[in-house]
Amino acid sequence: MTQETEQGSRWENFKERIQNTYRLVVMNDETFEEVSSYRLSLLNVYVSLSSLLVVMAIVVWVLIAATPLKRYLPGYGSIQQDSEIQELYLQMDEMEKELAAHRRYSENFRKILVGDVEKEEDIPEQVEEKEDTVTEIPRAPILDQLQREAARSEVGDVLQEGRTTNLSPRDVPLEQMFFTSPIRGTVSAKYAPDKEHFGVDILAPKNTAVQAAMDGYVFLSDWTLETGNTVGIQHTNNTITFYKHNSSLLKAAGSYVKAGEAVAIIGNTGTLSNGPHLHFELWHKGKSVDPTDYIEFE
Repeated sequence: MTQETEQGSRWENFKERIQNTYRLVVMNDETFEEVSSYRLSLLNVYVSLSSLLVVMAIVVWVLIAATPLKRYLPGYGSIQQDSEIQELYLQMDEMEKELAAHRRYSENFRKILVGDVEKEEDIPEQVEEKEDTVTEIPRAPILDQLQREAARSEVGDVLQEGRTTNLSPRDVPLEQMFFTSPIRGTVSAKYAPDKEHFGVDILAPKNTAVQAAMDGYVFLSDWTLETGNTVGIQHTNNTITFYKHNSSLLKAAGSYVKAGEAVAIIGNTGTLSNGPHLHFELWHKGKSVDPTDYIEFE
């Protein structure tokens, strides 16, 4: 009973204390003149501080919810901001690809200046496995090896100046060779060596596959500033074909391709291209020839 009485008296004393009125007087320190005075109580101070805290919380919430300040807080990113960041990443990726292409072009140009040309023995051998539904009789491994060595011996003959003038037992006239049309379309620009146009331009639908004109080894599969994505194939009989301005390349240097096999996709790359087309060149014994004399494009 005594304990309950003490607790009750403490509560009454606390209520009386917070309700007591106090006066806050502001005086001049030199003249002791009263400047202003305020009547305060502990209850009023508690209520004022609580109200101030509530108002500050509401103001902070409004600033975060209705102003761009929320972008700087973790977890408050917007969809628009995410899309802008994604677009910036895509642009940066495109710039990195363009920079890498310029570096490849500069490296190729440097190799040409210093004579550091890639030779046939430097090209790694790549054997591509193809699915075939036709049952074939197994061949002896020694026969496949001999055939590959004979084919590799033909790569690079035309690239070495001064070795294409003499005829070999394999040399036959171009008229007796069979070429597959690399693409079917309209010839928009004819062969004009006097204007340094050493091939023909063929117009074809978008995403059309560019095919190899003959069997051979891909000795060039790269990007250059003027011709864009370019493929060069070394064939037998000292013959080379070039496929320029492609949108993408399907074969790497060193690959062996069959006639009619897709090597690139038609496109519009390079500074010398002003529209989607294929620039096709045919070279024999180190000299360019008119492809339309041996291939039907239309």
